[in-house]
Amino acid sequence: MGNSARLVRIASVVLGLGGAACSHRSSAKQDSPKPVDTLPAIDGPAALACTQTSGTNISVRKIGTVQGRALLATAPPNDGRLFVLEDEGRIRIFNQEQLEDAPFIDISDKVVSGGEQGLLGLAFHPQYATNHKFYVDYTANNPDNTDTQNPWVDVVEEYTASSTDISTADPASGKIILSIPDYATNHNAGMLEFGSDGFLYISTGDGGAGGDPNHNGQNPNALLAKILRIDVDNPANAKPYGIPADNPFATSGGAPEVFVLGVRNPWRWSFDRKTGDMWIGDVGQEVMEELDVLPAGLQGGANLGWSMYEANYCCQTDDPDHCNNQPVQVACDATGKTFPQFTHDHTGWNSIIGGQVYRGSCYPDLDGIYFFSDNGGGVLDEAVLNGDGSLTVTDLPAPTGGWPKSPSSIHADSRGELYETTTSGDVYHIEAGP
Repeated sequence: MGNSARLVRIASVVLGLGGAACSHRSSAKQDSPKPVDTLPAIDGPAALACTQTSGTNISVRKIGTVQGRALLATAPPNDGRLFVLEDEGRIRIFNQEQLEDAPFIDISDKVVSGGEQGLLGLAFHPQYATNHKFYVDYTANNPDNTDTQNPWVDVVEEYTASSTDISTADPASGKIILSIPDYATNHNAGMLEFGSDGFLYISTGDGGAGGDPNHNGQNPNALLAKILRIDVDNPANAKPYGIPADNPFATSGGAPEVFVLGVRNPWRWSFDRKTGDMWIGDVGQEVMEELDVLPAGLQGGANLGWSMYEANYCCQTDDPDHCNNQPVQVACDATGKTFPQFTHDHTGWNSIIGGQVYRGSCYPDLDGIYFFSDNGGGVLDEAVLNGDGSLTVTDLPAPTGGWPKSPSSIHADSRGELYETTTSGDVYHIEAGP
């Protein structure tokens, strides 16, 4: 299947989403989050009580539906509610599994949505209960009308929730943290997570089109095709953020924000909340979907290979049905590349949906199991990380009626319970039994 046909297919069914040791790594530090200014505390409501249940027979239970495409479900620390992204620019709240009438915030006037664009990511500050800060990732029109090569920007913006009404946040409180010019509508990544070190991690796609035409993947100076790591609590050098001292290019050799290189479109990735391991679902192009696990302490400077490699497949070939990396053809070089622990071809799959390791308490037998899916496959898979770094992956048998169609994310609430969202707007709780 040619690259142009691949892009059409992805755009229609997704949002659309379209080995060797690394030679340049530094240990990711695991410091405690830094102190922040104290505001009146937000006491988050309790979560719906669960009865601890044994067993590993997996099922999903629909808790509700939001307007438009539901792209992610997450929650602030120690808050029992569930916050769900609507792609057009709204964040909705489920409280005790009941959808509140009014949005938590509506920034649809800023967001360009449709296809792979929209309100893509949400992360709450580790000290949200006292500083009320949260961060969103979205696509927007480039305010610089003279930049005709980049009509769009990928934006990370900070907002502050109300100190008196825990169900609202003021759109006027927004402060842009990062704005990256972007030349195409696809491959925007957009996942945000805070690490246990208190730093904000941001995934970016390669910018779009096909075959990484601007060669961002292997360019350490480009902010696209990366996972970035910044310090939002300590601005420095006239920027609204600081650079962690142990970022791999903090002082030279590349953009100081860059933490992981060589990703194509890491649409959904997450940290294992117990171990700090980073699980990355990187959407492939013509050959392979891939799942990468980077152990804690071996993340900074990791190079996952794109666009020299698509998963473990060499892109620099003359075959237009594969990575289509034009116009430059160079020999593949595995030196310094980190290859995926799991790949899946496009037989029934088209865009991997990275998930999260279960660390909740409702289903203790699921502890340590990672759940993930694919946007086009109507599947639910689980993976277990083995002691040698390999993965044992299992396709879970589908229940009557099948697994949710067109999933967009699998992510945890504050308790570690997992929720699956879909581009139909549905939100499901992943459950287990005997």
